[in-house]
Amino acid sequence: MLSNHVHLVVTDPLARLPDFHRYLDGLTARAMNCLLGRWDGFWERDTYSAVRLETPEAVIEKMVYVLANPVAAGLVRRGQQWPGLWSSPSLVGGAPIVAERPAGFFRKLGRMPASATLQLKRPPGFETDAAFAERLSEKLREAEDHAATELEAQGRSFLGAPRVLAQKPYARPAPSEPRRKLNPRVACRTKWKRIEALQRLEEFGRAYQAALESWRAGVRDVIFPLGTWLMRVQHAARCQAYG
Repeated sequence: MLSNHVHLVVTDPLARLPDFHRYLDGLTARAMNCLLGRWDGFWERDTYSAVRLETPEAVIEKMVYVLANPVAAGLVRRGQQWPGLWSSPSLVGGAPIVAERPAGFFRKLGRMPASATLQLKRPPGFETDAAFAERLSEKLREAEDHAATELEAQGRSFLGAPRVLAQKPYARPAPSEPRRKLNPRVACRTKWKRIEALQRLEEFGRAYQAALESWRAGVRDVIFPLGTWLMRVQHAARCQAYG
């Protein structure tokens, strides 16, 4: 979790990612606005992006990208030096993270638990890989060293944790993020696997649109394709069964 955006690599076996992210973003926005004494929208619109990781290589690559993000941004020399939330590879399959309920926004007698426990596990495909955390750490160090070399070549240095913490919450980075770029939906370096994944996504879009048109025409027993979330959750629409 960086100063103005969040990266997550998650497994969603129960198809609850939209609900989870809506809950996380909404709760974070209200709590941070309360802490900062502000009322404006906390998150910028249309910044949510969910990318399906199609291969084990893509999973490792994106985990390294997430963990090395503070280094690539020129903020700290090692990801573990980041003063905000950062998931150490050593915690994967190890001791759980226990977060205490912060004061200020949450009521003492409210429904939120006094603490929450998060257990980081090896991702699907790596369940029996006992050396997974070590390999992830090694690839992370390589990415951090590469980012440091690039930064040095540009004549820049790392900001450092104390200066990161000294930043004003209302400050904006300059220059701003580029707009109207590609918005990826899948991640896979293998060409034909990537093409296959994009074809599945395109087929889903066509099937969903056809089902939605039937629904709008009053056909309530139409079957939406596997992967439908909004119509299933909010309107109890029927969906294709998994498997």
